Amino acid sequence: MTVEFARTSSPIGPLLVAADEAGVRLIEFAGRPGATAPPREWRRAPQPRGPLRATLVQLAEYFAGRRRTFDLPLAPEGTPFQLAIWRAVARIPYGTTITYAELARRAGRPAAPRAAGAANGQNPLPIVVPCHRVVGSDGALRGFGGGLPAKAALLALERGR
Repeated sequence: MTVEFARTSSPIGPLLVAADEAGVRLIEFAGRPGATAPPREWRRAPQPRGPLRATLVQLAEYFAGRRRTFDLPLAPEGTPFQLAIWRAVARIPYGTTITYAELARRAGRPAAPRAAGAANGQNPLPIVVPCHRVVGSDGALRGFGGGLPAKAALLALERGR
């Protein structure tokens, strides 16, 4: 399967989105330091279609405040533990937050909040798998691939601010 990618703008900065027939593979904050270039075997999609197009449309709807959930085929790659964490993250309701300890509990690993946090930090599908909804035990914003201002902006968007 050929992975296709497209870049899109958003209120929190440019995003790179990649997908193939199996589903969405990556959403990356393209403007951040350390952002990687797409692998050479990936193909730029001048006219995105399939899951890639659906992702771009749904992200635009989300940022416009017209979408609260995503209906996309997802195909992230990770360890069984990471996949369990990402499934738990995907179930966090729009506009709410949970702690890393609660995330670990929801994923069936209550003694592993630090590992849950690390797995959350490796989420290849931010926004769609809403890792920005996970906060510290004191309610403070902690690490986010797009930066803490972007995390705050996403939470504010979801809270109607």
